[in-house]
Amino acid sequence: MSDGRDGNLKQIICIKWGAKFGPDYVNRLHAMIARNITPPFRLFCFTDDGTGLHPDVAVRPLPDFAYEAPVNTRGKWPKSRLWGDLGDVTGVVLFLDLDVIVTGDLDPFFTFGDPDDTVLGRNPNTPLEKMGQTSVYRMRVGKLAPLQQIFAADPQGVADQYRYEQRFVTRNAPGGVKFWPRGWLAHFRFHCVPVFPLNYLREPRIPRGTRIVMFPGSLNPPDAIAGRWDEADPVRPPLAHLRALFTGDRREAPLKHLRHYVRPTSWVARLWHD
Repeated sequence: MSDGRDGNLKQIICIKWGAKFGPDYVNRLHAMIARNITPPFRLFCFTDDGTGLHPDVAVRPLPDFAYEAPVNTRGKWPKSRLWGDLGDVTGVVLFLDLDVIVTGDLDPFFTFGDPDDTVLGRNPNTPLEKMGQTSVYRMRVGKLAPLQQIFAADPQGVADQYRYEQRFVTRNAPGGVKFWPRGWLAHFRFHCVPVFPLNYLREPRIPRGTRIVMFPGSLNPPDAIAGRWDEADPVRPPLAHLRALFTGDRREAPLKHLRHYVRPTSWVARLWHD
């Protein structure tokens, strides 16, 4: 069984449903992987619409999973489709969110730890809680199937208790979870954007040693390239953003408005292409 070691096929999976992310996200992800990995590798995209995907991307249907999606709780619960049977995709797989930026060598993600480990990133948003981040995680296909069964029995109840799917995985994965070495992953808002007031003076940077930059939340690569905190925000130079604090032309409370500014990020534009 392949586990991405000793020259075996490195398997990467992603999921695309609905209209939020177009095929360009998948194609750019494939290109970034290809530039930062030792072959052979294959990217499998589980999707309800494979139109426009690069011919080298292996398209697979969204796995069947009959449940009522939680409606009162945040969290990317549709990712739970990947916890069980994935058809002809077996063995060890590395999951990547569609909106990550690959900035370094991906090979160590396949050799770290034991092939049977479930490995997550650390969530910087909860420093006092050892909660995983599922933008980049590795698993053996099927190992998280028991979680799928628990969730399917009471989706809204599970979501109400854990709020985010990554907390549910962290606390309930069979055999527990391990975390990637510190520094491999960077959270764009937490680790790349300078703190106020330097966010008005300097563009975000890639921390030394980072292999993947994650974009949880509403600030995605196109927003970083344009220089806005959210796609609903106008693109404004620093002084115009500061003036909006006094004119009322803002969506958030004053302190958040001040902190939530990012200059256009040239390295995202340079790295995020197919």
